[in-house]
This record gives sequence, structure tokens and C-alpha cells, in this order.
Amino acid sequence: MASKVEYTVEVNDSGSISNEPPVHLNAWQRFLKYIELDSASQDVLSNEDLDPVPPEKRNWNMRHYALFWISDNLSVSGFRNAASVMEIGLSWRLALFNVAFANVIQGAIITLNGLAGARYHIPFSIQSRASFGTYFSILFILMRMIVGIFWYGVQAYTGAECVRTMLYAIWPSFRNVKNTLPVSANIDTQFMTAYVIYFVTCLPLHYTGVHKLKWLFLVKSITTPIVSFAIMGWVIHASRAGDNALYGQGNTVHGTALAWAFMSGFNSNTGGGSTLMVNAPDYSRYARRTKDTLMTALAVPFTATIITFIGVTVAAGSKVLYGTILWDPLLVIDNWTSRGGRAAAFFCAFSFYLSQLGLNIAANSLASANDMNCLLPKYINIRRGQFIAAFLGSWALTPWNILTSAPAFLAFMAGYSVWLGPICGIMVSDYFLVHKRNYDVYELYNFHGRYFYNHGINWRAAVAFTIAWVPLLPGFLPTINGSIHTIPTMSHLYNVGFFYGFGTSILVYYVLCRFWPATETYVDVAMLPDDDVAGMPEVIGDLEMDPIPEKKSI
Repeated sequence: MASKVEYTVEVNDSGSISNEPPVHLNAWQRFLKYIELDSASQDVLSNEDLDPVPPEKRNWNMRHYALFWISDNLSVSGFRNAASVMEIGLSWRLALFNVAFANVIQGAIITLNGLAGARYHIPFSIQSRASFGTYFSILFILMRMIVGIFWYGVQAYTGAECVRTMLYAIWPSFRNVKNTLPVSANIDTQFMTAYVIYFVTCLPLHYTGVHKLKWLFLVKSITTPIVSFAIMGWVIHASRAGDNALYGQGNTVHGTALAWAFMSGFNSNTGGGSTLMVNAPDYSRYARRTKDTLMTALAVPFTATIITFIGVTVAAGSKVLYGTILWDPLLVIDNWTSRGGRAAAFFCAFSFYLSQLGLNIAANSLASANDMNCLLPKYINIRRGQFIAAFLGSWALTPWNILTSAPAFLAFMAGYSVWLGPICGIMVSDYFLVHKRNYDVYELYNFHGRYFYNHGINWRAAVAFTIAWVPLLPGFLPTINGSIHTIPTMSHLYNVGFFYGFGTSILVYYVLCRFWPATETYVDVAMLPDDDVAGMPEVIGDLEMDPIPEKKSI
């Protein structure tokens, strides 16, 4: 069968029609032609989703960001905030303070790194070009994309737990479903059923535009607090948790050991939000006004402290009721087997299910989709990227295998803040200290333009990033391989690794830029996407490629 032949017909200046020689496309070329986005620019690596958010889609105000963080923190994982800190020797009071203080820092950093996105309405993948250079930024985009896809699968696993609890509540006989999968699968028929249901019900939300998902965060922010307080109230009433020994438990470590245990938990709780810190521009870009995103600095620590206290109370009561400490609220409500109890269990599980949907979109699928969108803007937009992240995270990575039989890999991914902290620090330093909040947004989309640096690499960022994470490696390796030993000093440094990486990257990057400035990247006045500049198009995607500008002084 003859291959398909395409002809390109053009009308020249004289009005006559000219036919170019026929172009023979193979199967792969025809496929690429078919999936090419209509909004993809032929001149600049961009598309509609990668361009600055247009005014009509900037519809998130201060209230929406408050609801966003309420729904994000009041989740199943939020109940477990204090668990890891108490397990290493802290009392519940000190654990609560640890989580609260860590989230004050976390909220402040998320807010700082999100301000550029709120002002220029650009995603992380575009903003990173100003700090790292157009080629070097690709490395960090890939790193964050992989982390997002991995944690998408882990959060999908938690979402499936919510679905399983709902199925238990609707059909008690579901608990007795015979397992037809082999033991080597590390998952049973019950959970696979719940997992498929969760995955399928996620897909419509990935199809919906991100700026239209305010309703999801609104519903979550109403139902999840109600459910969380209801579970705590029931546990207190049923167990008289205030008399439980868990409340009276003091610190089980003392002196220097207590100080390092506190710092280890503090570092873990702060660094645990490093994904949200790095991808802050991905959702701050939808802000109506820059100051609307400031709500983040208040909402993050407030909601985290509340859910942590609820988690401690529920755990204390579960010890009385069931003889063991249950940090997972789903395990608590799984014990509600009466008719009325099953109805309450379904409502609680459904609320947590909605929470997982929003959490996975905000923290993982949106971030990964933006990264894929930047890497392949001609073929992948946010919608397609979210679908790709969902399939890779949920099925290619098989999170049930990772969570049950790959502790070393899980420990490796849990230490991702070693790299994400310095990335975030360099971006904060670049925006506030080096470029004084002044970027040329048009040049950020010009791949070989102002922010190309030397061969697409900003060597200052490379040096700062290396100094910020390499010293943490000796303390990090023993966490993934118990046969590796290191000196206590390196372990202690790793226990404050996020703060070392974040702080060191800020300082080193600023000093390098101070003494060896890349003056060609500096502008005296910010060029915003809404500025009406002569010769500049209204849509970034229509820009033509510009030559590398001559270096000039400020």
C-alpha cells in the first residue's frame, strides 16, 4: 500500500499558487503531526498552557488560597504529622510545636517562591530559566517531574484506601472478597478493585482546567474539617481520651539526644513540603492580585497545627478503644460496623477521598504536567501531561510494590528535599536578591535570549547547587543502605539538611552573582505579560526567535 503523500500549498505575494514538492511522511511523523497542539508556537517553545495566564483565567483570590490549603492539610496524611516525631522520642506537646513551627517556615517559603508566579503568571518551569539558564533548567524540571510522578502513585495508593473504606461501608461483604492475585503481587483483589475505582474517578478532574477546580477545594474545605472534628469528638466521647496515658507521655529522650531528635523531626516536617515550595508558581500564577497569595503564609501553619492536634487526640483514643495506636483515621472508621456507623464511615471516607483528589492534583499531577508541558510544548499541554503523570505514577511505578517491598527506594525518595531545597533557595535568591524582582517575561520564552547565559547554563547556579547538596550525601546514604556508616557529624548535618541546602544555596548564589554578575540578564524595570510594549506581541507563543543579545552593563 502506498504511503500517504502530503502537499503544501502556499499563496505567494503576487497572489499565484505554488506547489512545493510532495512530502512523504512515515507512520511516526504522521502520529506526531496528529498529536501536535493547535496552540503550539512554531517559533518559540511554548503553547497556550505554558504562556502567562491570561487575565480572564486569573480567578483565584485570597479566599481560594485559604480554601486550597485547608483542603490540602486536612487530609489522611495530615493525621500522621506527629507520628514520626513522637516515635523518635518527643512528647505530644513538643511534637505539636515541632510540626507547627516547621509549617510556619514551610508556609513562608511557599509564599516567597510563589510571588514571582503571582506577578508574572508563569509556571516554575519558565521561571527556573531566569535562575539556571534555558538548558540547565531542564535538569531540574526533569528532577521535579520524576518526584511528582512518584508521589502521585503513593498518594493514589492512599486514595484507594479511602475507596476501600467506602466499599466496606456500603457492602460489608466486600471484606470477605476472595483474593485471586498471587502473594508476589503485593496487592489483593480487594485493594486492586478500590485502586482501579480511584484511578478511573480521577481522570475527569485531570481533563478539567486547573483554574476551574476551585469548586473541589471549596467542597473539601467544608467537608474535611467537619469530618476531622467529628472523628475526634467521637473518639473523645467513646474513650475519654483526655485520661489516656499518651497525653501524659513525656519525652523519652533527653539532653543532646532530645535536641537532635527535635531537629531531625523539624527538618523532616519542613522539607516534606519542598515539592510544594518548588512548584509554588504553578498555582500562584492563577492569582488575581499578587497579594492574594500571601494568605498561604497564614493558612499553611494554621491548618497543619489543627490537623496535627486532631491526629494526636484520635491516636490517644484509639489506644484505649482498640488496644493499639492508630495514626490513620481510615483504620479507625473501618471499625464502625453498625448500620449507623457504616453510614458515618462512608461520609468520612468520601470526604478524605475528595481531599486526596485535590492533594494529588495540586502537589503532583499539576507539577508534573507543567514540567512535561515545558519539555515538549509542541505536543503536551497541562491536560495531556496530567493524564501521562496519572498513568505512569499509578501503573508504571506500581506503588503497592514500592510501599511493601522497596524500603531503600522509598527512603531514597523521602530524602528528595536534599535536592529540592537548594533548587528553591536558588530561585528565591535569584528573584529577590539578584534580579530585585525584575524579569523580562518575554525573554523568558526566548530560548536563546537574555537568560541563555553561557551555552544555556548559569554556572553560578551550578556551583551553588553543588555546594548545597554534596556535603549532605555522607549522611543521606546510610538512610537507604544500613551497611553504610558515617561519622556523627555528617549524620547531624543531614538531620538539618533542608535548612543547610536552602540557606547555603541562597547565600552562595547571591555572593557569586554579586562578584561575577550576569549583567546581560538584568533589567531596570520589570517587563510584565500585560505590558503594552511596541513591537511585542500580545501572545507569547507568537514571538519570533531573537538572537543572543550583546552583554551590557546595568
